[in-house]
Amino acid sequence: MKTGKEEGKENALKSIERVRGYLPEEWAYLAEKDPEFWDAYNALYEKVITDGKALPAKIKELIVIGVLSYRELEQGVCNHAKRALRLGATRQELLEAVETVLVPGGSPALRAGLKGLMMMEEEEKK
Repeated sequence: MKTGKEEGKENALKSIERVRGYLPEEWAYLAEKDPEFWDAYNALYEKVITDGKALPAKIKELIVIGVLSYRELEQGVCNHAKRALRLGATRQELLEAVETVLVPGGSPALRAGLKGLMMMEEEEKK
């Protein structure tokens, strides 16, 4: 039988997955092993990636997609592209966010971003 604390943590993780659209198993592991660290990380994440004073969350997601493309993190591009769409981004905005990385990041960054978008489209077909 689960304790109230365990159920609370489980509900919090489910909520995060619902809001963000994904929950890497590493995050669930971290929440279980070091809940205080997880809470601090999650609070910072939510502050950074939600609507700000000047930038809406959609625009912040497009920035994140550019950075993840530059770092060649295709799954991250895929995850954040899905969230950007839920926040109102268009497919053209996603593509242009990825195309923008060509100048500072070169062809490898562009290819990684495109692969992330392709992954997203493949997952949508399922």
